[in-house]
Amino acid sequence: MLKRTPKWLGAAALAALAGTVSLPGKAADPLCEDSSLLGPKLFTDICWACLFPIRVAGVPFTPGAVPDKATDKVFCLCEEGSSGIYKPGITTSMWEPARIVETVKTPGCSPTLGGARLPLGNKRSHGRLNSDNHSMTGQHDGSFYHTHYYAFPLLQILDLYTPTKCNADGYMDLDIISFTEIDPTWNNATLAFFQHPESAAVANPVAQAACAAESALVTARQEPLESLWWCTGTWGSIYPLAGSVFSQDQNRTTALLSARLLAQQHRRGLARRTMGDENLCRASIYPTIPKSQYKLTQFWPKSQTQRSLWLGEPPQTWEGGPGRHVPGTGNDAMYLIWRWTDCCSKI
Repeated sequence: MLKRTPKWLGAAALAALAGTVSLPGKAADPLCEDSSLLGPKLFTDICWACLFPIRVAGVPFTPGAVPDKATDKVFCLCEEGSSGIYKPGITTSMWEPARIVETVKTPGCSPTLGGARLPLGNKRSHGRLNSDNHSMTGQHDGSFYHTHYYAFPLLQILDLYTPTKCNADGYMDLDIISFTEIDPTWNNATLAFFQHPESAAVANPVAQAACAAESALVTARQEPLESLWWCTGTWGSIYPLAGSVFSQDQNRTTALLSARLLAQQHRRGLARRTMGDENLCRASIYPTIPKSQYKLTQFWPKSQTQRSLWLGEPPQTWEGGPGRHVPGTGNDAMYLIWRWTDCCSKI
């Protein structure tokens, strides 16, 4: 008998699990582990304090970090559909858990879906982690991970507080958005360059040196600079939008690839800006990653339940420090993406 799956799994997630759910008594796959998301960890391993602050009508009910470009308005006015009739409302703002990004070395492996092995990729596209900078002789000596991107509107899933008309993208359950195994640009930096030619403008020492300013800010737990859209603090460069990165530790490597996937979604017009006065009525397409809109927490292999991270924060400031990675977990990781959302909740 197959293991039961929650009713709130999206159609795409259920389709991916069909035929791949493990049978009782079947040995666990050592190359594809279960993150146990679909269980008690859904409650115990979530950073519930990361929801705060919650602001209603511009008034914060709890302390917490608010992005500089978040709205300060009390009242708002939005058009009802395309009728030309405008209705008043009050602003509501909060950090909401919105996405999951998992970084895996084994093609098709999904810790989010219970360790299911999906029929994606092949053995030749198996990833690697190289943390020895001294042996770096070329791109192929660095690290490479596949990434999987899921919708994860946790507040809607659990039917917790969230304004019913403030769903920026319409997702209501756990669902698959993208797998990089089927994206030819993810394992080929040259193809990624032709799809995103703006990377040539920042592929120089001056542009990369400018990232030092952001590194200092995020190390002090300040929000990153949106003007430096090619930087991710101490993690490295956003570009190329591909899965190969220079040698560094597991935490920075997997976090950087999660940020790259977010940037790729924005660059392709598949992710929206949900922050600011201009996005109160409707989230807008934004071609570069609005870094101050996002925070993240590592859910697996070791959950962060005390505070969320700005993009680019060094592992020394993470909960558990740079040695927080659990040995023997295959160096894969899973991150919960928190998104700041400003919304006009119509009266």
